[in-house]
Amino acid sequence: MKDLGKQALVLIPAYNEEARITSVVRGVKERYSSLEVVVIDDGSSDETRKRAIEAGACVISHPYNLGYGVALQTGYLYALREGYEALVQMDGDGQHDPAYILVLMDQIQRGNTDLVIGSRFLEREGCNPECLPYRAPIMRRCGMRLFGTIASLIIRRKVTDPTSGYQAMNREVLEWVSSDKFPWDYPDADLIIMLHRAGFRIQEVPVQMYENLDKKSMHSGWKPLYYVFKMFLSILVTLMRK
Repeated sequence: MKDLGKQALVLIPAYNEEARITSVVRGVKERYSSLEVVVIDDGSSDETRKRAIEAGACVISHPYNLGYGVALQTGYLYALREGYEALVQMDGDGQHDPAYILVLMDQIQRGNTDLVIGSRFLEREGCNPECLPYRAPIMRRCGMRLFGTIASLIIRRKVTDPTSGYQAMNREVLEWVSSDKFPWDYPDADLIIMLHRAGFRIQEVPVQMYENLDKKSMHSGWKPLYYVFKMFLSILVTLMRK
């Protein structure tokens, strides 16, 4: 595998993650010292920015909380400006195991796909006893299954984890998500559908994820019923577009 540090950036959107951002950034840097880690501090009111910098990340701060999708796009634009050929995104709450960055990037470097989604629900080979099944709250689990089914039917390929924030993309996808086409409000299942319709290849790979003990996430942040309504609406709008 090529040196990741010469072509890929790790993007971590974060909002009030002072308790975990240090371990998340260090977890990446300890494994991949040549990788640039960029944290988008989305208007945190705690010490997220300070601790991310101390851990070795480059930090870009929003003046106030603009939301997960806007934080992602800030990072995408930075990656384009700096000339990166690929990007890995992961959440700042400690749910994503950085060991799987290589798994995600392997498919990108081989040219097998344009977007790789890390799925917590696909079986992993050689799993050790610590790799326990991911258990999400029932409402969230139902939402995942519902939108996974919808996305699977539309793109004609099984999607098991449509809300996964652990992804890798090549430069072509990076350019697309940096445009005004990007659904910055709720970039989940609707984004998968949009990228498929734009002609991009999408693939899932199995990864390990850990439950968020605080039961909150910048990525999901759902009041469940509101999220389901908004995602349905976003998918309908996506399907109505030519």
